[in-house]
Amino acid sequence: MSVDPDYLALLVCPISRTPLRLDAERNELISDAARLAYPIREGVPVLLVEAARPLAEQA
Repeated sequence: MSVDPDYLALLVCPISRTPLRLDAERNELISDAARLAYPIREGVPVLLVEAARPLAEQA
């Protein structure tokens, strides 16, 4: 499933208030500023901090 690009442009990270980018391969919205990945379930972005996955640190 994908997210409508117009809809995606309106979404921001609930922590950093910065735009999110789509990782279509993993079906997640990524917040680079907060280093979190928010899941997309059944086409609906779940922008809850409790549901977010921390991004691995890059070496």
